[in-house]
Amino acid sequence: MPDVTRRKDGRPVHHWRRDVVELAALFTAVAVADAAANLVGHGPDGPELLLVSAVALVATAGFHTWWARRHTHTHAPPGTGDTDTGARTSATEDRAAAPTGAAPSADGSTLWRMRTTVRDAPGSLAALCTALAHERVDILSLQTHPLADGTVDEFLLRAPAALPGAETTRVISAAGGSSTWIERADAHDLVDAPTRILGLATRTALDAAELPLALRQLLGRCTIRSLPARQGRGTDEAVPAEGAWEGTVLRLRAPEGGVITVERPYLPFTPTEFARARALVELDARLGPRVPRDEDVLTLAEGNDITVSRADTADLDAAKAMHGRCSPRTLGMRYHGPVGDADRYLNHLLSPRFGRTLAARTASGRVVGLGHLLWDGDETEIALLVEDEWQRRGVGRELLARLVSMAVEAGCDNVYAVTQSSNTGMVAAMRGLALPLDFQIEEGTLVITARLDATPVRSQLPYDSHQ
Repeated sequence: MPDVTRRKDGRPVHHWRRDVVELAALFTAVAVADAAANLVGHGPDGPELLLVSAVALVATAGFHTWWARRHTHTHAPPGTGDTDTGARTSATEDRAAAPTGAAPSADGSTLWRMRTTVRDAPGSLAALCTALAHERVDILSLQTHPLADGTVDEFLLRAPAALPGAETTRVISAAGGSSTWIERADAHDLVDAPTRILGLATRTALDAAELPLALRQLLGRCTIRSLPARQGRGTDEAVPAEGAWEGTVLRLRAPEGGVITVERPYLPFTPTEFARARALVELDARLGPRVPRDEDVLTLAEGNDITVSRADTADLDAAKAMHGRCSPRTLGMRYHGPVGDADRYLNHLLSPRFGRTLAARTASGRVVGLGHLLWDGDETEIALLVEDEWQRRGVGRELLARLVSMAVEAGCDNVYAVTQSSNTGMVAAMRGLALPLDFQIEEGTLVITARLDATPVRSQLPYDSHQ
């Protein structure tokens, strides 16, 4: 086929030099075939030459068949595979090729997380293990998820760096696996499942804000959304008390009412995963509202001391009082809407179900600043509000630095802040983080995104001692 590239607009461009070479090769092949036909048809040894050629072709075909049967799973071209796993392989190979901190290790191996479905029959798992062993793939851990018509086996593998994920998928398919999914793993996956689940339960027990993060780490990459009860009338009533499981979507009753929705389009949930998620939510509901109350005392440049600590809905009255001391311009910069509606957002913002909130307080206990880290599906938003009298003193900078540190510890890849383009204080605070920033402006609204993948985690703070 002619060599094809693409312009910047995406249209294909064919190279005429490749076409000329292929045309010349075609004419050469015709000339060689004509000379061979004349030699066989008109030469004195024509029949003998024809018979020897046939024998040589049969021998060559037989050798190729033997070689292919012995090595086809090792040297299969990247595009081959059965119809059961072909589409999944092409989709997951893009994820596997993306850097996720799982580059080949010093010993020349790569960690993979793989999940496949096998028949519930004796010897099915043994066939998979034998196929992996033939490729020198080491099985580090194995979990089984029983289904009604089979079993989902989840592996943590250490494979030679030269063995791509698509090739591993084809090996598993040939050994009887179906609906195979694979992605890169990292050192955090080396922890065994019971230890990891107990650790997530401990984090959730100490801090209600950890529930969405714990669910995400428990179930892998997924989108988690919390729908408050007042907005979820009808939705929460449609979800039974024990929750609902529909393929790639889990719906669970939130402890405070409403619904927690977990979506993972690329991989269906199993009954085992549904049971684990439900148990984690039940634990959160039994323990009730809880937020660590440790404080961090800071001395500002002017000499005043303030304390920074976690806040929740118990601080609603103090937060409303701070709203009353803020100017309409300050509230407008923060909420991007009618100033009279600002108080309505506070109950949502202070709820640990939707994120984490830090409050800056004076020595008398008055709240003069609020910083929010909000779980927004797959993304994380940062928001700040500092009382007018305390602006330009470093309060916002201290809150922002701690929120970013909490986002890093929570495993967030980036955070974004939405403000007005005239909010120079927020822009300066974001630039002060010394992180790669992306600025997007539309109709006066400024969205600043900070990338956290290379951010060093700051030293543990007193109110984060549980992590």
